[in-house]
Order: sequence, then structure tokens, then C-alpha cells
Amino acid sequence: MTLTGLDHLQIEAPPGHEAAARAFYGGFLGLKELEKPAALQPNGGVWFALPGGQQLHTGTVPDFSPRRKGHPCFRCADLNAVLARAEAFGVEVREDAQLAPTRRVFLHDPFGNRLEIVEGEHLSVTV
Repeated sequence: MTLTGLDHLQIEAPPGHEAAARAFYGGFLGLKELEKPAALQPNGGVWFALPGGQQLHTGTVPDFSPRRKGHPCFRCADLNAVLARAEAFGVEVREDAQLAPTRRVFLHDPFGNRLEIVEGEHLSVTV
């Protein structure tokens, strides 16, 4: 078996979250909304396109609890631009220097889920 890539990631959110998801993931992060398949529309949630062909889905969870540790990490070319946009949108970010010289920030979506944004990419060495 050979995995060929990542198709999508799903972020859990409370019932009725769609407008806030559109404002945050579409408005603040600038992701384009995708049409959700008709068979899945009654389940709630919103789908967005990620660069590179992957997708981000929000999924409704009745007994929702935000993810405080596990998180997706998004890449950006200019972290200063992300910081300026976060300030303009009133999104609180926390810069982290543990992986210097790699620059990264942590933030939370409107539902309290942890997210990371890294400038460039995390450097990795295969073991």
C-alpha cells in the first residue's frame, strides 16, 4: 500500500457554526468555499479549498468540545502579513519561537480549535 497524499482535514464545530466558519475560514484565512455534496448538506458544515488541491471541512458535532492540542498547520509565505491581517480581523495570535529560525504562530478558530500557521515550512529529517 502506498499513500499518495492528504485529501482533506475536518475541523469539528458546534451546531449552527456555518456563518462563523465562513467568516473565519473564508473571510480571515481567505479560503474559497466549495459546494458540499447534496447528500451531505443536511449534516451541516462547510467545505473550503486549500492550496494544492486539499480541502478543509467543518463538521457539526452535537456535543462539541474544541481541540486544544491537536491542530492543522497552514503554510504562508509572509507571516508578517498574517499578523497584520489577524490584527485587522481582531484575531488573537501567539507567536512561538521554539523552532527558530522557523517562524510560526498559534491561534484559535471561533470555536476554540487550535490552529498553527508557519512561515515557509517545518524542516524535517527522515529517520
